[in-house]
Amino acid sequence: MKKSPTTNSELRARRRERVRAKIIGTAVRPRLAVYRSNRFVSAQLIDDTAGKTIVAAHGREFKGPQSMQATSVGEAIAKKAKAFGITSIVFDRGGYRYGGQVKALADAARAGGLIF
Repeated sequence: MKKSPTTNSELRARRRERVRAKIIGTAVRPRLAVYRSNRFVSAQLIDDTAGKTIVAAHGREFKGPQSMQATSVGEAIAKKAKAFGITSIVFDRGGYRYGGQVKALADAARAGGLIF
């Protein structure tokens, strides 16, 4: 009998796998992958077909509380994506619940002109 996951990290890993099974980033429509740590939030635009990161932004570049960092990272990733001519993406929340920092990052990226 298989043991059911009990820790938060195991549950997040299951959610992450479920999300990643459904989405794939391409050069035309890359995947916006979000990662949260205890101190920072980061985001990358990834072309899964080539296995390359196109652009990235990290919360270390910005000061302030984590929700402000997430907003700044979302704005920065949208600005960098526009410089590469990318306007449409797929959103990978990385197994995190859509709220708080993840929502702030997504809203800022949308406000910066990314479509997803």
